[in-house]
Amino acid sequence: MSKARLVITAIKTEGITQAEAARRYGVSKGWVSKLMTRRRTEGDAAFEPKSRRPATSPNATPAPVVDLVLKLRKQLTEVGLDAGAETIGWHLEHRHAITLARSTINRILVRAGTVTPEPKKRPRSSYIRFEADMPNETWQSDFTHYPLTDTTSFPKGIEIITWLDDHSRYVLHASAHHRITARTVLDTFTKAAGQHGYPASTLTDNGMVYTVRFAGGRGGRSMLEHELRRLDIVQKNSRPNHPTTCGKVERFQQTMKKWLRAQTDQPATIAELQTLLDAFIDEYNHRRPHRSLPHRATPATTYAARPKATPDASRSDDTHDRIRFDRIDNVGTVTLRVNGRLHHIGIGRTHARTHVILLVQDLDVRVIDAATGELLRELTIDTARDYQPTGAPKGPTRRPPK
Repeated sequence: MSKARLVITAIKTEGITQAEAARRYGVSKGWVSKLMTRRRTEGDAAFEPKSRRPATSPNATPAPVVDLVLKLRKQLTEVGLDAGAETIGWHLEHRHAITLARSTINRILVRAGTVTPEPKKRPRSSYIRFEADMPNETWQSDFTHYPLTDTTSFPKGIEIITWLDDHSRYVLHASAHHRITARTVLDTFTKAAGQHGYPASTLTDNGMVYTVRFAGGRGGRSMLEHELRRLDIVQKNSRPNHPTTCGKVERFQQTMKKWLRAQTDQPATIAELQTLLDAFIDEYNHRRPHRSLPHRATPATTYAARPKATPDASRSDDTHDRIRFDRIDNVGTVTLRVNGRLHHIGIGRTHARTHVILLVQDLDVRVIDAATGELLRELTIDTARDYQPTGAPKGPTRRPPK
């Protein structure tokens, strides 16, 4: 039973005065007097506690501003862009000359029921954050899948590859392809470098189109690896099963696909998807505020604010050394992959099915008999041709005349 009900019951049933009731229940006489007045005017409603909220709130956010916050939330959500409190605050400040605290915007969104509580899987403080100090110091790259409405021609959808500047989150290149290959990776990297200059380093996962370091030593170097080494660009790869290392490009892909799914007209062809990608990249780079950048700047602003890093020429003495264990095939050749292309090295039919060791230093190759240590052939790979001939004359060996 509430204290108000006890006081009123004691006065009515026992006939005690208001002063006696105040002393018995440890309340003020003024409170008892007001309570009895409420009882006479409101009836049983006097037993229920009333709100202590003040009658007026001079510092409350004006209703038009609250409506504007909710309007921005709806507009950003509908077009698939970030609609969090920080982003809404940026739009209010830069486009409406209104400054609101992030906590105030968040309370407005929660009261309106526009926020769905989601428990965090992992505290943010547990992540090890890193960021390149200069534009073009590190480029991140990854590719992802996206479905098309033309499921007959594209039953498995297509793939989108992205090159992203680590320092500014500026999207250097994003394009749609039927399938991402090693050639696609090299071509898109070269195209991005032609527009923005070559980076000092790259950071990718361990996909075979980026690196073949987990291919058991038989793949040599991928096309991208050869090009990066030729240009003195450092190649960095994440550890297996650690996608957060490439978290910037991974997060961009999530934002990009959210925006694509929000579009009314979904693409049916690669060309239509590329048109949408170009529109999104322009919005993302030049007009969308980025929460991870200082002052919520756009990626284009941050990318242009500092001098750009360049490749380090001091790495030019680095060589690619490897050892291959193989066996000569039935026609007398052994294969070696260089710059993503398979080359056939002629040894001779007399050595067919012989186990050999290949000592490779860049394009210089020595083929050694694994059992005897005999040097069977020494050559420099001609990258312009597939078969590397032995130099012996063609045709059967002719006997000298008597």
